[in-house]
Amino acid sequence: MKTTTRDWRIPVAWLTLCVVWSSTWLVIKLGLRDLPPVSFVAWRFVVALLVLLVISSGRTRLLPRRRSDYYVLGLTGVLMFSLNYTLLFWGELHVSSGIAAVIQASIPIFGMIFAHWMLPEEPLRWQRLAGALVAIFGVALICARLLSFNGWLAFLGGLGITFGAAIAAFSNVWLKARRMDLAPSMLAAWQMIFGSIPLVILGFALDGNPLRLHWTMNAILCLLYLAVIGSSFTFLLLYWLMPRMSVTNLQTISLITPPGAIAFGWAFGGERLSLWSLVGAIFVLIGIWMIFRRIAEPKRAVAIGAATRG
Repeated sequence: MKTTTRDWRIPVAWLTLCVVWSSTWLVIKLGLRDLPPVSFVAWRFVVALLVLLVISSGRTRLLPRRRSDYYVLGLTGVLMFSLNYTLLFWGELHVSSGIAAVIQASIPIFGMIFAHWMLPEEPLRWQRLAGALVAIFGVALICARLLSFNGWLAFLGGLGITFGAAIAAFSNVWLKARRMDLAPSMLAAWQMIFGSIPLVILGFALDGNPLRLHWTMNAILCLLYLAVIGSSFTFLLLYWLMPRMSVTNLQTISLITPPGAIAFGWAFGGERLSLWSLVGAIFVLIGIWMIFRRIAEPKRAVAIGAATRG
């Protein structure tokens, strides 16, 4: 009876991650109607951090063991949360939520390249290199289309999201190379601490007193959904799934999230993809599939989440 319950919970958890991470892209777009991107990112992760700390207190060790770990967590936190998410939220001001999800899905592509140089056990293989080239061609096609038909701001938005994806990939690989003895939830919490500080300061400088932001019901609900459901809850759910699913099955989330985000944007956000953007998205997904299809080593489960969360 115990086994049956566990088997039932695993696909439900996997499906929940797919749905939530697919929906976050549209929620970001909706929240940007009322909130400026920097302050929106900052307070999303302040709230998410508080939730993670409350849940983790008394259940796991909160502090890293080595002083040098704080340096790594600090720098990767700034790269992942300050830079990557700021570029992502700013980019979504100018591109659709579905396109943002597709471009951000290039994180595993950049991660594979960084891993070749930083993780000796993960050398670059030809089939994965071919997949990376196919996916990068898809991203280039999308950005070229944005420049041709939507103007410079849309092009720069797409380029910013791509650059953020590369930054996030480097952060993931560097953190994995360090092999810290710290619970995954606290790895994320410490990264949020270091990443949120410059965001809050920059938000004050650019947007003024956060109490005077345009706090509509839409803004509050979007912030809470992204912080509690789209960040804290999905982090914990992902870490619960890691030891219970094969890496290959877990990584399929990276393939499902972009078309899921496009579907949410089409159904609830009134977004439409041009033919060229759709072709570019297909190339990206094919490239990601080529990269992931033969991966079977359990070690690689650690960095899965970054490619799919919005």
